[in-house]
Amino acid sequence: MKTAGHSEATTRRGLELTPFRGLRYDPDRVGSLASVTSPPYDVVVRPDGLHHLQSADPHNIVRLILPQAGTPSARTEQAADTLRRWLAEGILVADPEPGLYVYEQRDGDGMVQRGIIGTLRVSEPAEGVVLPHEDVMPPVVADRAALMRATRANLEPLLLTYRGDGTTDGVGAGTAAEVVERTAGRPPLLATTTEDGFRHRLWSVTDPVDLAGIQKDLAGRQALIADGHHRWATYRRLRAEHPSPSPWDYGLVLLVDTVRYPLRVRAIHRLLHGLPVADALRAVTGLFRVRRLDVPLANALAALADASCAGNAFLLAGDGAFHLLDRPDPRLLARTVPADRPAAWRSLDATVLHATLLEHVWRIPEDSPAHIAYIHDTAATVEKAERDGATAVLMHPVREEVVRDLARQGVTMPRKSTSFGPKPASGLVLRALEV
Repeated sequence: MKTAGHSEATTRRGLELTPFRGLRYDPDRVGSLASVTSPPYDVVVRPDGLHHLQSADPHNIVRLILPQAGTPSARTEQAADTLRRWLAEGILVADPEPGLYVYEQRDGDGMVQRGIIGTLRVSEPAEGVVLPHEDVMPPVVADRAALMRATRANLEPLLLTYRGDGTTDGVGAGTAAEVVERTAGRPPLLATTTEDGFRHRLWSVTDPVDLAGIQKDLAGRQALIADGHHRWATYRRLRAEHPSPSPWDYGLVLLVDTVRYPLRVRAIHRLLHGLPVADALRAVTGLFRVRRLDVPLANALAALADASCAGNAFLLAGDGAFHLLDRPDPRLLARTVPADRPAAWRSLDATVLHATLLEHVWRIPEDSPAHIAYIHDTAATVEKAERDGATAVLMHPVREEVVRDLARQGVTMPRKSTSFGPKPASGLVLRALEV
């Protein structure tokens, strides 16, 4: 089975998911399981969300995934010391035998997502097994690598999707989907509801027949990175640093079959520090059509969705109103968007934002935290822009089919182009390399 964009000589081994002894919080040693969980490290809105999570419980997982200290080396050392202490004190305890984990998330609207957590063989993009769809920022990879080296642990699973053979109505006996559904009918290892309203349940799968069925089913499949490009790049870096075989040959993942459980795809918004909305609007005058919208956020997002059907569109916020940018000057796009990429890539909103607006119009470096922040929560982005006198750029989400098609062509999207979800909660199951 070959994929477009890769050499016919490439032999694909498929997804190799292996059991591990998960580290989990002892519920008798913490306030509650919900109080020690966190969103993934790059979704936490700092500093407000970080402080809130730190105060929720002294053992909240953010103390490991986002340690706070004066220098990078002090931060990683602090995380390693904290993990060692929690293990010694029995706050975190390893499960008695290796297994894979079935993980379920439910929200109040009836949405259900189930997947399998395990350690996946780390592969290179040329193998066509795990497909990235976004570029990464080297400083973030370096930061995550330093944290994993110091703790010798995978502290939170990244989110991968694959396309199973089944439908939502039936599954074949012995397949990964069948094991997931059957396992979800048993009493779980843990169940908790986090403050965002999501209910989380976790089961272990240790039966050798079930494990073999899952592994056989996944062996011929290909996965798309839905969330966690920087962590996957970190896994690749750490594997390259350690002679094989080693525990670094594998990394912690959650695999979701999107035939059965389609993910939600949302946008990741930009907060432009030091750029007032008035200055941003002045710079785009004559280059985009600009319309002021004195409406609530939901109405403004609906207008953005309508405008996106006809072409590139963005919402600017931060001055108490919303400003809809659309209909960019074709001559501007021809001059600023690279012409050596597929048409689907050239037409992406994220491409036009980064290549045209950030680089040429506003002249803002996309990889500088001092100039730009990437925020998943729409309302939080607007609130921070208004509070800081900055500009929020609100984006419309890209469809999953577009993301997958580009990834299969070997084409990566601009960084932070999409937000797939729901994302796994951090803190429910961890992996220590030595356990």
